[in-house]
Amino acid sequence: MLSKAKRRGHAPDYLILFSAGFLVLFGLLMLSSASAHLGQQDFGDSYYYLKHQIYFGLSIGLIGFLFASKIYYGFWRKKWVSVTLLILSVIALLLVFSPLGFTTKGATRWLDIAGMSVQPSEFLKLTLVIYLATWLSSKDFRHKTFKSGYVPFAIIVGVIAFILLAQNSTSPVVILMAGALAMYLMSGAKWRYIALTVVGGAIAIALIISVTDYRFERITSFLNPEADPRGTGYHIIQAKTAIGAGGLTGVGLGQSVVKYRLPEPIGDSIFAVIAEEFGFIGVIVLLSTFGLLILRIFLLARSTNDTFGRLLLVGFGSILGVQTIINIGAMTGVLPLTGTPLPFISYGGTMLMVYLTMLGIVSNISKYN
Repeated sequence: MLSKAKRRGHAPDYLILFSAGFLVLFGLLMLSSASAHLGQQDFGDSYYYLKHQIYFGLSIGLIGFLFASKIYYGFWRKKWVSVTLLILSVIALLLVFSPLGFTTKGATRWLDIAGMSVQPSEFLKLTLVIYLATWLSSKDFRHKTFKSGYVPFAIIVGVIAFILLAQNSTSPVVILMAGALAMYLMSGAKWRYIALTVVGGAIAIALIISVTDYRFERITSFLNPEADPRGTGYHIIQAKTAIGAGGLTGVGLGQSVVKYRLPEPIGDSIFAVIAEEFGFIGVIVLLSTFGLLILRIFLLARSTNDTFGRLLLVGFGSILGVQTIINIGAMTGVLPLTGTPLPFISYGGTMLMVYLTMLGIVSNISKYN
């Protein structure tokens, strides 16, 4: 813990702020392009989804960013803070099974609060990382023992994974577990514990996929989308068509044709719209910006002497990186479709506010290291 005398800090990492700011602004630009026909069709307002993203995602997210960037990051290390945040997140996760929850496209992941949809699993990206960083950096954590170190860790992530899988949310499990494992490894855990978790988790997910029809169909369509081009393979075929249509420089902003028949053009498919409108060059710029942001977070983690701050950065960077890879991998046919949105870019107010708050904490850590 830094002493008060050393908490004056210095300028934050401007490369992190610049890359994040670019992604947010570019996301709003692409959302405006990808959602215009949907907004007009559903609400008679071409800018409906853009305004909704600004009002309920960006505005609240900027408040979260400013708050988290101003308050000393050691505040989150307080046990009552980290435990309370995690408990509230888990309660919200369970509330989706109550009358407040609603199901969309076979998944029960959202809460209807005052007419606004909220996805509780997004908050876990923030609260689980804070809790694990607090616990794993504490003096009484014995990471080298199986009983007092690995078992509690496995129980915590296992319970959360079970609840998410009950909501038909597979990709959030992978994203959160990847972040948790990266933090656990950086805390000094033995490799055999990591291997045990990875193997056990892979077997569990494989069994769940094998007994769940829609999950199994996603795997078969990934392996051979042309087998059912109008059914299970339709999404990935249209995504690849959009990406291929973009060529080197793209067809131009707002000129995408495939977006009119592309499933979820403002959600997980927005990367395909970007590729069509801005081409290979635009994709390279986007990937480079994501790469710069994630790399700077990990470089900051490497240069951070405080264990708590380092674990926070590793958790945040891992979650951001894995989610980005899953989305782009699915759209390019490298990974199965999962419905995972692209951070900062896809439509989703809860996701945007969580990632902006997360970056506020990252910015604060950069001031003191």
